[in-house]
Amino acid sequence: PQPAPGGPGRPPGTPDPYGGQPQAPRPAVGATGTGGKRRLTMFLAGVVGVLVVVAAVFFLTRPDGGGKDANAAKSPSPSASSDPTPPPGVKCSGSSCTGKDAESMGCSGDLVTTAKTAALGTATLEVRYSKTCGAAWGRITGGTQGDQVRVSAGKVRQSGDITEVGDTIAYTPMVAVKDAAEAKACATLASGRTGCTK
Repeated sequence: PQPAPGGPGRPPGTPDPYGGQPQAPRPAVGATGTGGKRRLTMFLAGVVGVLVVVAAVFFLTRPDGGGKDANAAKSPSPSASSDPTPPPGVKCSGSSCTGKDAESMGCSGDLVTTAKTAALGTATLEVRYSKTCGAAWGRITGGTQGDQVRVSAGKVRQSGDITEVGDTIAYTPMVAVKDAAEAKACATLASGRTGCTK
């Protein structure tokens, strides 16, 4: 009598000498899923790589050329360029001086020059300019009560006048200018005579 295929006495997986199919060996414990884990690791590595490339392209092609620091280095803020920090004793600079008194803001004294002059009868009309403050103002000297002085820079105008008997000087509040050439002073005397600096 022939033993039955895969019968007792024969280990599994050995060929059957009687023409039967060998039994398939059972997979080893822990061998299941190794290919799946490897595929998952490769997929995640690919996703991370794609994200790194996308992030690099986005960062390098942004209109501001990078982060906030790159943008800040390229262009200073408008207030920093037009109104620099004034030195000690000076209380305004540029647009912050407009409408203010030159003497009380620390813009006169050694910081001022006479940029333009015009004679008007016995009075002298001047454009006074402080580069440190970035401002100009008009002044009239040798005047009398009722004389008026004006200063203008673009559309901005300021005026001052001699109000007291015996006073001979009047000056205007300041106007912001980048240089003295932007400012023009005009005067109207109590006598009705008028004139301007050139």
